[in-house]
Amino acid sequence: MKTTSEHLKTLHALYIDHLKKALDMERHITKALPTMIDKATTPELANAFRNHLQETEQHVSRLEQILTRHTGSAKTETCKTIAALVTEAENGIKDAKDPMVLDVTLIAAGQEVEHHEIAVYGTLRSWAQLMGHNEDVSLLEATLKEEKAADDKLTRISVQANARAAA
Repeated sequence: MKTTSEHLKTLHALYIDHLKKALDMERHITKALPTMIDKATTPELANAFRNHLQETEQHVSRLEQILTRHTGSAKTETCKTIAALVTEAENGIKDAKDPMVLDVTLIAAGQEVEHHEIAVYGTLRSWAQLMGHNEDVSLLEATLKEEKAADDKLTRISVQANARAAA
């Protein structure tokens, strides 16, 4: 039977693995967002993606800070989920011929990514709390709040975009 200390070591290893995947995820997103900005047909949507790109760059920085503190480097592990979501978004962009459908496609892709990120950061924050990594908790909570706000903004934009696409 494992001791509490052994369980924490196992959780810590899992935590580090997921932090590395989160860093890979955020780096992928910083590469994908410029295309989404360029493809958006309304200034409101382009600005939402532009603002989130700036936040995502901060997310990268926070994750690098956390990983460096724990491991001495900011190495990544491949996040297969984000790779699949980015591929799906690219395919949707190619398939959308109507500009109104393109915006709806971009919003849907953005929200799929945001929902994944919300799950990732909620989990990481919970694990950090359990292990007493209070500095990490603050950084992860800030990122989680930004991801939720980005999702809320896309939801607000989608109301009009969906109505335009359905007309």
